[in-house]
Amino acid sequence: MNPSSQPSPATPEQLEQDEGRYLALQTRDARFDGRFFTGVTSTGIYCRPVCSVRTPKRENCQFFELAAQAERAGFRPCLRCRPEVSPARLHWSTQDASQLLVQHALRLLEAPDAPQGTGHLAERLGVSDRHLRRLFEAQLGLSPLQYLQTRRLLTAKQLLTDTHLPVTQIALSSGFGSVRRFNAAFAQHYGLSPTALRRTGAPSGEGATGTLRLAYRPPLDAQSLLAFFAKRQFHGVEWAAPEAAMPGIRRTVRWTVAHAAAAPITGWIDARFDLERHQVLLQTSDTLYPVLPAVIRRVRAMLDLDADPGPINTLLHADFPASDGLRVPGAWEGLELAVRAVLGQQITVAAARTLGQRLVEHFGEPMETPWPQLTRLFPTAEVLARAEGEALGQLGIVRQRQAAIVALAQAVDSQQLTLDSTADVHTTVRALCALPGIGDWTAQYIAMRVLRWPDAFVAGDVALHKALGVQGQKNPAQAATQTSMRWQPWRSYAVMRAWASLETSHNNMKHSPEGQKPLSKI
Repeated sequence: MNPSSQPSPATPEQLEQDEGRYLALQTRDARFDGRFFTGVTSTGIYCRPVCSVRTPKRENCQFFELAAQAERAGFRPCLRCRPEVSPARLHWSTQDASQLLVQHALRLLEAPDAPQGTGHLAERLGVSDRHLRRLFEAQLGLSPLQYLQTRRLLTAKQLLTDTHLPVTQIALSSGFGSVRRFNAAFAQHYGLSPTALRRTGAPSGEGATGTLRLAYRPPLDAQSLLAFFAKRQFHGVEWAAPEAAMPGIRRTVRWTVAHAAAAPITGWIDARFDLERHQVLLQTSDTLYPVLPAVIRRVRAMLDLDADPGPINTLLHADFPASDGLRVPGAWEGLELAVRAVLGQQITVAAARTLGQRLVEHFGEPMETPWPQLTRLFPTAEVLARAEGEALGQLGIVRQRQAAIVALAQAVDSQQLTLDSTADVHTTVRALCALPGIGDWTAQYIAMRVLRWPDAFVAGDVALHKALGVQGQKNPAQAATQTSMRWQPWRSYAVMRAWASLETSHNNMKHSPEGQKPLSKI
């Protein structure tokens, strides 16, 4: 397919939007990275707004919201700016049912174990194949399969450029059923073979793999994000360095291959922020190479790299003017975060970390890494599901939280409960609240950090009440909820900013005789 040099006539609103996009392209504004792509009709290439090549003439530019739309129009990805490393474009709606359905479908298609074919995807969403394709065409201008195909090709392109993995392994880990299909798709879409593309930009780093680059949109307060992790880290499992010259986080990881009887894959990740270039540099153990596409997506979620600060700050800046760069910290693994949340109910962060550390040392699995700070894996669902109350009690965990931890682990181990970003938010929150020892606060906190729901709200949080100034009211949770209505659909980000404002206020008071200890939160 050749790129169209004469696109369909644009409306006045589209023309105005495109002029703004062209200005962002001219200035290489990183805040717009991933929010649109530019197809250049004179070259047949599509680029990110931050591309370093000479800015094309305005009459040669076509603009697309998604890379898949650009590829459907016949454009090939730029080998210099590399669209595959750009942050994803996430649309959020709290009211439009069609938008919500497409949002959920896109999250499923981005998942490591994406459904194969529109029939499986539609079945998982509870709609007909025809209805799903009609919604995609209406809202995105392409089919679910076209979106998935572009996602797979761009993932493969990143691995071909940044790693020395064999082409066969890249084809299979990117979601292609065979090398033949992979080669055919590459030739059809990009006009060259995978090995030819690899020759254009092989990594120069040492070892069997290069460094993977994960772009994000500024502003991003990496120090605050990593400090959040550092304050809660379990020694041996996680190590965050917010004050380093290149701030970063390392941790041990376990990956269970979905629908497979094979043993889980274990290894480590090392993610460092390149603040000047607005990207994260990711390295992993060689044991994780077979699942690198899944690891990339998990790290992006853990560090909230796909957040779009523009609309978030537009809604929240007036109430939280000093917090534009704050992100919502994610989690590597859902059960681990859920256990952390249970341990932290009604106690300080330090006390919760102490209990979690004992849990890791008693039930966790030892492993070797290149760093002395990383020596153990967090316990598996299978191990915690069989944990006895006496053993948990000896760690200082009270009976109510013992029951909650075991119930969580049993639900996850039996696959009755899915704790990741593909799970339906409202169904999962209800399922969590049905477990012993888990209420709305814990379920909302899990929704915020594990399910990646941007509108989660921990209405009963005492520290939040203080930050919002409603702690003295008769029903502070209700008052906090009423206050939060103006922050939809970004209430998770509002919670993080409210907590940060409380810490800032405390830091300003701590040298004063009237200073008080801050209320803690998980």
